[in-house]
Amino acid sequence: MTAPAPATETAMADTPPPVDAATDTPTPRTRREGKTLGAPIVLIENVQKAFGANHVLRNVSLSVRQGEVVVICGRSGSGKSTLLRCIDQLESIDGGTIRAAGHLMGFKEKNGKRIPLRDAEIARQQRDLGMVFQNFNLFPHISVIRNIMLGPVRILGRPAAEVRAEARALLDRVGLPDKENAYPRQLSGGQQQRVAIARALAMKPKVMLFDEPTSALDPETVSEVLDVMEDLSHQGMTMIVVTHEMGFARAAADRVVLMHGGEIVEDLPPEAFFTAPTSEHTRTFLSKILSH
Repeated sequence: MTAPAPATETAMADTPPPVDAATDTPTPRTRREGKTLGAPIVLIENVQKAFGANHVLRNVSLSVRQGEVVVICGRSGSGKSTLLRCIDQLESIDGGTIRAAGHLMGFKEKNGKRIPLRDAEIARQQRDLGMVFQNFNLFPHISVIRNIMLGPVRILGRPAAEVRAEARALLDRVGLPDKENAYPRQLSGGQQQRVAIARALAMKPKVMLFDEPTSALDPETVSEVLDVMEDLSHQGMTMIVVTHEMGFARAAADRVVLMHGGEIVEDLPPEAFFTAPTSEHTRTFLSKILSH
């Protein structure tokens, strides 16, 4: 299903979203002319996660459509990074359901029951999700191009020559065509993060997850990473982005979500999120983050 014709920024802020007759839920809309959204590709329902007595996620529900860019923000400890890690099954959930890219994440259904998957089976599910972390996580002892090639060759078993050509194209896509033989230590933080994005894209994921991808960068290199991410959004990549970069949220997001105390307390198109939030938590968050 595609989204209705895009509305103006003012209309989206002032009128309620249309309802999807098939699901009786609001249909997300976009500010960008000509963009359409597909069917839900990530569906999170009543997810709970605790670390001991610390209840990090409390009945979190979120739906993301194919081609949609959702920015998740919130103060430290609100649960936003844990939610991303649960989507990618880097953390197991204690309750609820996560479906992503056609998978029931962490489980399989048999005879009406849910059976936890083995690690190898979870790894196969993870292939359809690209994850970009705060601290790059590149292998320091191999070159940039080998970092990008490693997953497709070792995990997917694809021919190295074919993958190398695609890796070079990806380096060009992230603005680093001359760095294929460099090692991570020879790159700036922004360049390393762009390589990390290329590495994730090399697996041809259906959904990209970004966990505060600019938080470890010097201010002067933040924009080069955000430019790559915004370009991905315009090319139709489904993205869930945890970030405090509100300029990116305004420019690239279809929806902005605020988490507080392990719960989603706001979920609005950017114009409404920044100009007419419904939650007092959102107003407090914006007053603090936009004042810096």
